[in-house]
Amino acid sequence: MTPPTATEATPDTRVAATARTGVLRRRAPWQAALTLAVLVAAALLALRHWPVIASGADRLTGADPGWLLLGATAATGTWACSALAQQGAVAESLPGGRLVAAQFAASAANHLLPAGVGAGAVNLRFLTRCGLPVTRSATALAVKATAGGVTRGALIAVLALAGPGLLRLPRASTVLLVAAALAAAALVVLLAGPVRRAARAVVADVRAVHRLPGRAVALWGGSLAFASLHALVVIAVTRSLAVPLPPGRVALAYFVASSAAVLLPTPGGIGGLDAALALALSLSGAPGTATASVVLGYRLLTVWLPLLPGLLVLGLLVRRRVL
Repeated sequence: MTPPTATEATPDTRVAATARTGVLRRRAPWQAALTLAVLVAAALLALRHWPVIASGADRLTGADPGWLLLGATAATGTWACSALAQQGAVAESLPGGRLVAAQFAASAANHLLPAGVGAGAVNLRFLTRCGLPVTRSATALAVKATAGGVTRGALIAVLALAGPGLLRLPRASTVLLVAAALAAAALVVLLAGPVRRAARAVVADVRAVHRLPGRAVALWGGSLAFASLHALVVIAVTRSLAVPLPPGRVALAYFVASSAAVLLPTPGGIGGLDAALALALSLSGAPGTATASVVLGYRLLTVWLPLLPGLLVLGLLVRRRVL
């Protein structure tokens, strides 16, 4: 018995086709509304921080454009490095082009929600769309975050040992140190069970990834390159403004500041990283006015200039059901 042709479609086939068409029509307005909401959020965010944007642009008008171009190029490369690290965190092969686009979109979403929630949500959705279970996707994000934290710690240790005295940390009272230690101990006790279970899952995924040498190289190489390129952006901005700081000291200041800012739940680290980086640069010997200009220049290259294009890519990926 031959299957029915298009002109001889059965009633069930016609009903199914009509239902699929109706679903697509219902989805289209929701996708358009989501895209519009993303664009409105971008506009509101830019308006809210417009004085910062304008001030940064004004301070950077006399900067060396060659160094700023280098910084912008380094900032662009961070998305590819993030994609490489994310691929290294899973054993399965991910679509390369869409993976890079998802990292670009995730970096923009991360500036709308606090504590990495935006980037985490985008990457979690992308991995599940690629066929990974939700639990595996979540542990893959944890593996990537762990590799990033370990890499930053290793870079801080290497730079501190290579140049003792590069960064002078502020003095903290004994009371504050004891209070911080007690708070950390209490947090560990309260979260012992969940943390232990999550750690076991992450360790299992780390072992699985390291059974594949290519994935391990991608994970650690991408994490190292991601942190290094961000430091290069800060170095390029300091050079463009003729700030008299050696590159090693600037890089160490950035690594310490970015590690401290992870603990501050602000969208994209805005505010937290700014204050930490300004403090670290000041402790490294940069003048106060120059410190503000460096932080603003770094933010312009890594946040404000890519923000609208990144959100447009985010809306496009949602519309095409990549996310």
